[in-house]
Amino acid sequence: MDSSVDQPSLRERKRAVLHSTIERRAIDLALLHGYENLTVDMICEASMVSPRTFFNYFGSKEGVILGPPPPMPSPSSVDAFVHQRSGDVLSDFVLMLTDSLANQEPDRELYLARQLLIQRNPQLAAKRMASIRGLEDQYVAIILERFRAQELEPSSDFTLEDEARMVIALTQGVITYAGRKWSSPDFSGTVREVLDGSLRLVQAVVRGSTALVPRNPNAPL
Repeated sequence: MDSSVDQPSLRERKRAVLHSTIERRAIDLALLHGYENLTVDMICEASMVSPRTFFNYFGSKEGVILGPPPPMPSPSSVDAFVHQRSGDVLSDFVLMLTDSLANQEPDRELYLARQLLIQRNPQLAAKRMASIRGLEDQYVAIILERFRAQELEPSSDFTLEDEARMVIALTQGVITYAGRKWSSPDFSGTVREVLDGSLRLVQAVVRGSTALVPRNPNAPL
């Protein structure tokens, strides 16, 4: 088998290194001087790139700080989720999203620095939340499409959109849990490993797995 298949070219690898370098310099400068005092010229000087190169990569100061949005599932993954006839919707939705994330292996130090910077700046936090809400609307449409394919009817208490948004809220909790575990100092595994483990935990909770049993009241604390 040709080992070069699907391997990034030298140009792509150089581009990825430069992309990461600019991100690191921008976030380091923002943590040092404050996001409101950060300028594109400062980032370009620290990264040794031209403003034109910077804008080609990121588009704006905000873009380099917030980073790219999470990848959307592929059309084939969405189609498989919509027409799934077994399994619970929460586990299936978590699986679809984690599959789209699992092939990434972010820089842990950069991830933590970015999170710290966003937490410090209300403007950035608001922008992040607005971006998440935009993704939620796309996810709701996908889940509602599955409900329609299954010919489900709303209950007397909740609409189908209510149910879809609850699935998304629970999924966000799973991804937050996975992110915290992956970024903790004592975790040495990969993104794939922590996401797979998180999905198994969700399935255990949803299905009442025997892995989750009441503690013996007579056992020592």
